[in-house]
Amino acid sequence: MSEPVVVVGGWASPFVTRVCIALRLKGVEYEFLQEAVGRKSELLLRSNPVYRKMPVLLHGGRPVCESLVIVQYVDEAFSAAGKPILPADPYRRAVHRFWAEYADAKRLQLHSPLRTLRGMVGGDKADAAEQVSAALRQLEEAFLECSGGKRYFGGDDVGFLDIVVGSYIGWFGAAERIAGLPRTLLDLQTQATESNLRTELDMFNWKLGAVGPILEISGGEGLVIG
Repeated sequence: MSEPVVVVGGWASPFVTRVCIALRLKGVEYEFLQEAVGRKSELLLRSNPVYRKMPVLLHGGRPVCESLVIVQYVDEAFSAAGKPILPADPYRRAVHRFWAEYADAKRLQLHSPLRTLRGMVGGDKADAAEQVSAALRQLEEAFLECSGGKRYFGGDDVGFLDIVVGSYIGWFGAAERIAGLPRTLLDLQTQATESNLRTELDMFNWKLGAVGPILEISGGEGLVIG
């Protein structure tokens, strides 16, 4: 009998989203425990006493913390299920991990310029817009490098970096709008034949059905999702 898998988190968090996507890719059935907004459950605090934040994956009662770590754990712990999430080649794995860390770091770093652009704090709005633009251009370049001209970061199939960046689709789109950037990087109107990050991530979401688990887990606590 397989060990039970539980995800502790909130449905609106991109970090939780990527964990659910990884489990869905592997075909792993799991229970989702919804954290109440503004509160941290005893289970969460006990499972992640260092950072005290979601998501937490419980596999056979043993906690695994931090979304990037969890996705890699899922790939290894369920290696016999589904297709690999991380590339087999050590160098490509390192490159994908690098850009995953970049995406997470930039999302945090862009909070300040976005606050400037929204008029919440003072500052040079032109400079703030350029910071947003530069960060998104780097992700476009990362896609071109990692995909090798194929549909996904992972090549022919959804992989680690698709999961990480894909969880930010809405956030990056909002950042572009706030910065007043031409919608080239995340343009919904781009034809599927063009090498454009937004198109690839939209295709990724369509193929994976990523909206499904998010809608399911938003409905309540203790749901079993397969």
